[in-house]
Amino acid sequence: MIRISAAVLGSGLAMAATAATPARAQFDWLAGHWCGEREGRQIEEVWLPEAGGTLLGMSRTLRDGRTESFEFMRLVAVGQGAGFHVQPNGVAPTVFTVASQGEGWAVFENAAHDFPNRIAYRREGDELKASISGPGEDGKRMEIPFDYRRCAPSR
Repeated sequence: MIRISAAVLGSGLAMAATAATPARAQFDWLAGHWCGEREGRQIEEVWLPEAGGTLLGMSRTLRDGRTESFEFMRLVAVGQGAGFHVQPNGVAPTVFTVASQGEGWAVFENAAHDFPNRIAYRREGDELKASISGPGEDGKRMEIPFDYRRCAPSR
């Protein structure tokens, strides 16, 4: 009887520990303040850490000290609304599904979207590599890379 009670108690404790442990954040590697340059433009992306299964992000592109573009982003890990919701310059969001992912990288796709129809992120230490790709105006595949580093602390 004691062995059975101990086994039941042990099973109950193990199940309770599992239920109390929150799910591992799938995209927390993206969180941070990232800065880069491309063709004379300064680009920043800021991602809040994952909370409630969602990361919130925003970006802005500056050229000659003026805002050229901005974007609001929401990355929903699982469940209803899962995907990468991208809203450039205040337009309605476009949703890209998670096509593939691994430790420190993810690829999002939306075949119905004109350009881009693929967005990729890869974290390499204090660097973040991103790219957008899809069919160009001539129909040939076009890819635009973005290389970010952690931004220097503000003064």
